Amino acid sequence: MQVKYLFAGAFTLATWLFFAQAEAQDHSQMDHSKMNHGQMAEDENQGNEMPTNGSGTARLPSAEGGGHSQHHADEEYGTKKWKVMAHGFINGVYTNQTGPRGDDKAYVQSMLMLMANKEINWGKVQFRSMNSLEPLMSNRGYPNLFATGETAGGEPLVDRQHPHDFFMELSARVDVNITDNAALFLYGGPVGEPALGPSVFMHRGSSKYNPEAPITHHWFDSTHITYGVITTGIATQKLQLEASAFRGREPDEERWGIETPKLDSWSVRATFNPTSNWAMQISTGRLKSAEAAHPEDDEQRTTASINYANENGLSAMAAFSNKDIIGEENYTAWLGEVNWDVNERHSIFGRLENVRNGELFPDHHDPYHDENFRISKFQAGYAYRLPITGRLDLALGGSLSAFIKPKILDAFYGNNPMGYNLFIRLDLGK
Repeated sequence: MQVKYLFAGAFTLATWLFFAQAEAQDHSQMDHSKMNHGQMAEDENQGNEMPTNGSGTARLPSAEGGGHSQHHADEEYGTKKWKVMAHGFINGVYTNQTGPRGDDKAYVQSMLMLMANKEINWGKVQFRSMNSLEPLMSNRGYPNLFATGETAGGEPLVDRQHPHDFFMELSARVDVNITDNAALFLYGGPVGEPALGPSVFMHRGSSKYNPEAPITHHWFDSTHITYGVITTGIATQKLQLEASAFRGREPDEERWGIETPKLDSWSVRATFNPTSNWAMQISTGRLKSAEAAHPEDDEQRTTASINYANENGLSAMAAFSNKDIIGEENYTAWLGEVNWDVNERHSIFGRLENVRNGELFPDHHDPYHDENFRISKFQAGYAYRLPITGRLDLALGGSLSAFIKPKILDAFYGNNPMGYNLFIRLDLGK
């Protein structure tokens, strides 16, 4: 057990040191008096219509760009130097969720992603490290009405969003060119994301300022932290086909370490990018013993999503998921979300969710334990941005949520439960 923690710590330290050295070298060899950072990103992307990388091997529209374009490149002896990128955020949030099951809490969300690419004559090599300090929160996470998934103190979490693990990703990817516009790739690591579902919510432009995880998170993108992943596939400018072997069980409550990797589950995904503005994916996967609260249940998860982004600050996504608990029931979910950067200062965002959930009453002695409920959530928010430097961005904002639920739930949630959030967010790499 100690060996894998030492390995993970050494891997992370080496990655951070590499990034620091590589970025310092890159900056030292540039004439900053002749070119600004915005111009470098623009020049680098000219003629490059390849889709933007999301989380894991997921694709987003190339028009979404964002922090993933903040790196530098020079030619040297027929190959490119390492491109380095740092992207992350710290988000201080106060939330208040009303009703008998509601609660309020002040908490901090965080994520830091470090990535290095090197393009070689035959392809490309990439390393990623992503970490979060959310384990400093209690295992009960933060209030989020009608959210379910994972456990705290051995009990299923209900009306709460769990914190993310310290190690969110430790992975590598190798692409080998087979034509001018096609490459075979291999991705994997002790912590990664399989080819299943859309890009995780904190990497989608459509939810970049939304301080809450979707209540449908465990229908679409809960596998974004998976202990043990191997993915292989073929990628062209418009089409990517891939398959993964991975560990199906969700992360446990010990959120600082790395769990033993396994390859007991599988998934396949196809992604189509017809233009720079669109990304469309369909995927399915078989997850072995997916939930700690129901270790005897396997799950077949099938998702489809469409992402849209333009060059004027608009990003949106629509998605559907079917969670088939093998031998039991199907649980479907719908998700729509949008973010519009109206101008340099003002952004508005929203999310609409509809889900069939059978986990709102986890106590086996409760008369509603076996009941399934169809829940809809409506959320709208606003963010005011205060640029600090070219790569640092501060935002102040808030959001308001309302719900539609069966009348029978009034006794537990109140007649008209609602939630609101206030946040201050610092972004790196935007």
